[in-house]
Amino acid sequence: MARPRPLRYNAYFPVDDREDFPRKDNPMTRWWRLAPDDLAGELTTDLNAGLTAAEAARRLAATGPNKLQESKGRTAIGIFFEQFADFMIWVLIGAALVSGFLKEWVDAVAIIAIVILNACLGFIQEHRAEKSLQALRRMAAPSARAVRGGAHVQMAAGDLVPGDLIELEAGDNIPADARIVWHTANFAVQEAGLTGESTPVLKSLAVLDRDDVPLGDRANLIFMGTSAVAGKARAVVVETGMRTELGKIAGMIQDIGREQTPLQKRLEQFGKFVILACFVLVGLVFLMGLLRGGKILDMFLTSVSLAVAAIPEGLPAVVTIALALGVQRMVKRNCLIRKLPAVETLGCATVICSDKTGTLTRNEMTVRAVVTARRTFQVTGTGYEPKGEFLVNEAAVDPAAEPDLREALRAAVLCNGAALAEAGGRWSVVGDPTEGALLTCAAKAGWSKEALEAEAEYLDEIPFDSERKRMTILRRTGDGTTAYIKGAPDILLDRCRMILEGGRERQLEKADAAEILKATTALSEQALRVLAVARRRFAVKPDAAAADTVESELTFLGLLAMIDPPREEAREAVAKCRASGIITVMITGDHKATAVAVGRELGMADADTMALTGEELDGLDEAEFERRVDHTRVYARVAPEHKLRVVRAWRKKGAIVAMTGDGVNDAPAVKEADIGVAMGLTGTDVTKEVSDMIITDDNFASIVAAVEEGRGIYDNIKKFIHYLLSCNTGEILVMFVSSLLGWPVPLLPIQILWVNLITDGLPALALGMEPVDPDIMRRPPRRADEPIVDGARGRLILAQGAFIAICSLLAFAFVLFVEKEGIDRARTAALIALASSQLFHAFNCRCQRTSLFKLGLFSNRKLLLACGVSLLLQFGIIYVPFAQKVFKVVPLGALDIAVLLLLSSFPLWAMELIKAIPGLRRRLPEA
Repeated sequence: MARPRPLRYNAYFPVDDREDFPRKDNPMTRWWRLAPDDLAGELTTDLNAGLTAAEAARRLAATGPNKLQESKGRTAIGIFFEQFADFMIWVLIGAALVSGFLKEWVDAVAIIAIVILNACLGFIQEHRAEKSLQALRRMAAPSARAVRGGAHVQMAAGDLVPGDLIELEAGDNIPADARIVWHTANFAVQEAGLTGESTPVLKSLAVLDRDDVPLGDRANLIFMGTSAVAGKARAVVVETGMRTELGKIAGMIQDIGREQTPLQKRLEQFGKFVILACFVLVGLVFLMGLLRGGKILDMFLTSVSLAVAAIPEGLPAVVTIALALGVQRMVKRNCLIRKLPAVETLGCATVICSDKTGTLTRNEMTVRAVVTARRTFQVTGTGYEPKGEFLVNEAAVDPAAEPDLREALRAAVLCNGAALAEAGGRWSVVGDPTEGALLTCAAKAGWSKEALEAEAEYLDEIPFDSERKRMTILRRTGDGTTAYIKGAPDILLDRCRMILEGGRERQLEKADAAEILKATTALSEQALRVLAVARRRFAVKPDAAAADTVESELTFLGLLAMIDPPREEAREAVAKCRASGIITVMITGDHKATAVAVGRELGMADADTMALTGEELDGLDEAEFERRVDHTRVYARVAPEHKLRVVRAWRKKGAIVAMTGDGVNDAPAVKEADIGVAMGLTGTDVTKEVSDMIITDDNFASIVAAVEEGRGIYDNIKKFIHYLLSCNTGEILVMFVSSLLGWPVPLLPIQILWVNLITDGLPALALGMEPVDPDIMRRPPRRADEPIVDGARGRLILAQGAFIAICSLLAFAFVLFVEKEGIDRARTAALIALASSQLFHAFNCRCQRTSLFKLGLFSNRKLLLACGVSLLLQFGIIYVPFAQKVFKVVPLGALDIAVLLLLSSFPLWAMELIKAIPGLRRRLPEA
């Protein structure tokens, strides 16, 4: 026992100044380098009696509670007002004020309604999924067993302080970071959520005499947020609260800010451009009206009305509705969106950085091969579900007819402390995942643990330890007592004298041993974890304390090779990403060989790509790493800060990065990425809270489905923006050209606003529901800085706006100058032609290159319905007497209406002709 003694530097528990606490760059806080006695001296504690209650109280006052700081969450009112933080929204509010000033109350109310609807939709979607970082606090153990003043106490985990002596056993959550000072031989901790290590980590007391030891290799430390899965231990708390490894991650999460998504940036730039262009064109209309002798007040009213009409006030609402509808579609594809813009951001993702364990793989160890004296059996099936076949040379065999296989699996089951459990059709393991894999393999052959144990009563056990590297269970069998042993192949083989072949034991020859070691090496090179099984029969039960005697003169039964297998659907999803120009990168805390093997199996890594470990990454400066990042597809043995560095390196190169993950160790990188994706089933609450999207079935393929949906949504956003701009361009050209020609004003202010109201709403929304292009995943990702309206699209918008303007101007001129029917009738004809041509033009916007007849007129029934309703509203103001007075229109005959509709279809037929000419079609925008 170490005697309590003063700190050498008196720095850990200052009375007044907590900022003097040693930081991670202080060698004194490299706890893995200290032996238990030295640790007790540094922390002034007792390895038997722990701290006194008074000393613990003093330290608690100095260090603060063992809790994670919680960043201030988003309030409901804050989320609602965030919906107004958009340039276009404020432009619309300004337009509503101008409309009210002009006493155009209907339009003012309509614009305000659109703004409120947009805010409500965004609020509902975001508020549903928004929670605070309380999940981090839920990960910490609520209580702990400690030794205070020599007494065993159950206490709140929040009251633990550095120097406390805690006790742990299988099933306990680790309440703080601590240094192990005593443990049973089989004490193991599940650290997958923190380090990415897929299997439980066997802990030890041994000092690690290095300054830099990766988090996953600190075998003598245990960490807050992880859990003990086997054995018992005592440990001394070394870090609490925000200074734990979990606390460091919480700090990283809180330090990462949020940037605008590519869509938000593009829409803001687009909105400013539209506003500027509108005011310039409207100013020209106003000046030309004055030059041709118009009254200042009349031209001002007309110009302002035209400005209000030219602003696509429906754009924010339609974008929000399109995103919200996308959210609903994605729920059906197992994707839960927490922030609306995240839907579209996925569509321009160029890099997907994915955690391996539980994301690309199942996080369920699976036996892939069983090797006996005569044969090598391939085992199909993945995970803990006991479904699969045994193959030899790709041909199925009956396990019951293979005595060597039967005995190898019998030993694997009877030397096993785990159990399989099934709930709701989902299989899981209670205990060590490696042992669970062995049970599943035997169950595939038809041998359950319950049935085999009924034939072989448990007698005694020699637990696994890191020195012997093997485990033995003694059982009563029909011919006496049998010891079943499993362990490292090289260790176990040295203790074998016999080998089972054809159901009979024979002498183990050197050639046999060489073949077994050769098979072990070949399996290990595939990143498979290999265990050997053996047995020894006794006439009388031996003393388990004589382990060396029990575990000698063994009969070798076989090898079992296992891995945490890649998901089948993940392999297909990675291939789909490659075809669509998306780079996939694996970032994991697992070992390099395992990560590379899984990467190759998934198609992520090949001969030309590199793999780096966290330690190797630490040795690279930023310039060298930036040169390597393009060619590195696998990162292994990484800590949370390494994952952050990789994500930031890609973003610095201009990539749009999606980061997927499930463990708390993924959370900082998930938040840093342009879009963070958490796993819904196996994901920790922490990762879900900082993510933008949650995959509810933990299926990597669902991410690709989300990318496809995101691309489709952006396509649809471009379609209705194209539609709105070309329609508004037509309206401006009608007024501009008529002023240029010296004609009377073809449309009154209220008529302009009416056309804008009926054509900018329902048809634009219906375009936002256009089905996703089947070939959309064959395109490369769009650039993040790609403008919503590029040169080719801008030219097409002007041309189509001209088509719309021509229809309205021809109708106006024919009635006014040819038929000489009067200005009211001419304006009515112009109004019908303008509104109808815009509705016909909506069908052009479904696809810029593909003919409507190839798409199918009825393939978007919502657009047909929207245009039909808008057309009925248009005819309503012409034939309802009250509306005639309000909108200053006159009724027209059936023949006049038919001629106007035929004229209004010109934009549709003109575009169909252009699409039919290959040379012209290729110059059109892609979507």
